[in-house]
Amino acid sequence: MKHFVPVFEWLPKYKISYLKSDVVAGITVGILLIPQGMAYALIAGLPPVFGLYAALVPQIIYAIMGTSRQLAVGPVAMDSLLVASSLAALSLTSLDSYIAMAVFLALFTGVIQLLMGFLKMGFLVNFLSKPVISGFTSAVAIIIGLSQLKHFTGLSFPRTNGVIMLLKELFNHSSQIHVITLFMGILAMGIIVFIKKFVPKIPSALMVVFLGIVSVYFLGLNHYGVEIVGNIPKGLPIFKWPSFNDMPILTLAPMALTLALVGYMEASSISKSLEEQNEDYEVDANQELVAIGFSNMIGSLFQSYPSTGGFARTAVNHQAGAKTGIASLVAAAVVGFTLLFLTPLFYYLPLTVLAAMILVAVFYLIDVKYPIQLYKHQKDEFYLLIITFIITLFLGITQGILVGIVLSLILVIYRTSQPHIAVLARVENSNYFKNVARFNVTTQRDDLLIVRFDAQLYFGNKDYFKKKMHQLIAVKKETLKAVIINAEAITYIDSSASVMLMRFIKELKDQNIIMMITGAIGPTRDVLFKNNIVEVLGKENLFVRTYEAVDCFDGIICKDDLQNKICQQTKNNV
Repeated sequence: MKHFVPVFEWLPKYKISYLKSDVVAGITVGILLIPQGMAYALIAGLPPVFGLYAALVPQIIYAIMGTSRQLAVGPVAMDSLLVASSLAALSLTSLDSYIAMAVFLALFTGVIQLLMGFLKMGFLVNFLSKPVISGFTSAVAIIIGLSQLKHFTGLSFPRTNGVIMLLKELFNHSSQIHVITLFMGILAMGIIVFIKKFVPKIPSALMVVFLGIVSVYFLGLNHYGVEIVGNIPKGLPIFKWPSFNDMPILTLAPMALTLALVGYMEASSISKSLEEQNEDYEVDANQELVAIGFSNMIGSLFQSYPSTGGFARTAVNHQAGAKTGIASLVAAAVVGFTLLFLTPLFYYLPLTVLAAMILVAVFYLIDVKYPIQLYKHQKDEFYLLIITFIITLFLGITQGILVGIVLSLILVIYRTSQPHIAVLARVENSNYFKNVARFNVTTQRDDLLIVRFDAQLYFGNKDYFKKKMHQLIAVKKETLKAVIINAEAITYIDSSASVMLMRFIKELKDQNIIMMITGAIGPTRDVLFKNNIVEVLGKENLFVRTYEAVDCFDGIICKDDLQNKICQQTKNNV
């Protein structure tokens, strides 16, 4: 029970000395969540109150079931845009249908995350490589920023998440920009940046919200065309089972899967970084999937759209001194109190202020330094980042993340299909054998070919291995007497490669060339014996270290009993 519901693990050990820090952190995060949640709901195309709903129940569920003590769960910019992009493609005609679909998407996403957690599939997030994440995040940040320009400038045009269409609409309506709205937005951005830089202890988001409300209320700016939030429904979200009628499940499935992966990736990366700074708990990747899945599922029953761990909120929670999930429960209580009693205070909140908050937040998501670094040092990963960025920006968010994952896998397959092969030789006056292309102090021999293969040997690279070996052998064909394979980097040999290796050894024998294998690790030795490769090779041609094979070939010294025992040790004869 403690494994599946971690609150039973840490709550009985709770120290009263933690309470003050947890309460302060919880109140701080709760205050931050109120304007932030409403702003993110705007990105998702939902009424602002749904951002508060997404900050309430999911946060409570995660505090009970999550393994990270500081992760703050709620609405985030990226997931909000994913919701907007998926639902925009459905051409929904009414706001009620749009809301119902967003809530159902939370349930769908939660179910996928829950199943992934129970099936121990937390490793899948590893396929989201850093270049893919960077390219995807930067493109999403630009899309989010562009989507908020209509609120920032006071323009009115149909909702769209295509970048080309957004730019076209902005250009076509540029003459209709509302000057007062634009000025308020720019001023709000300036205040946020100033506070963050010079007075970071002041909550900048709350400050601009307060100033915006006061300005509209006392100056009557809403009568001059400044759009405001208006009425926010008062009270906690009611329990409501999502409707399955007419839900395009097959259409929503790719987006729900993307939300599940991206949401988990965000939460996982944050919680793992915090784990490194805390020695009193460990983050369980699969339990995190279960916790976030349950947060989305239960949250959907209380009108929440998809949520996950937020970078900014979690950082604030950690810096404010949060020790346990009590901080998240306090933050949820602040949001609940606001829904019960304080929503009328946000009636005069201008939408341009919320847009300004979003624009400042997404600006920091655009990473320029990392692509430049990749361009200088790793061109293949740079192109992977750029392709992911372009496809996400111009073709779609789902397409971008899926293409990025596929290209990452292709890059991995390409690298393992043509791995590094080094020709080794002895460093003078030593027993070290190093790559002749890197060390100029080596002495090569015409009668020996010593090679290190730096990858597992499997069906995808067996032909490459054989081709390269034939090329290297051809150079010394007239004088070559032995081939030594340094297998320290070969972590596995599959059945296809085993067949190739046995045929290759027989080919060498037919040419009166001895083959030796040195440094084979345990799993590789198991395969050598299990697939009968050793019978063709000969046990006498297995060595622990390269210099021992060379010395034996030269007749200087042969293996002793200990060397024989080590190089022939397998799982079956332990």
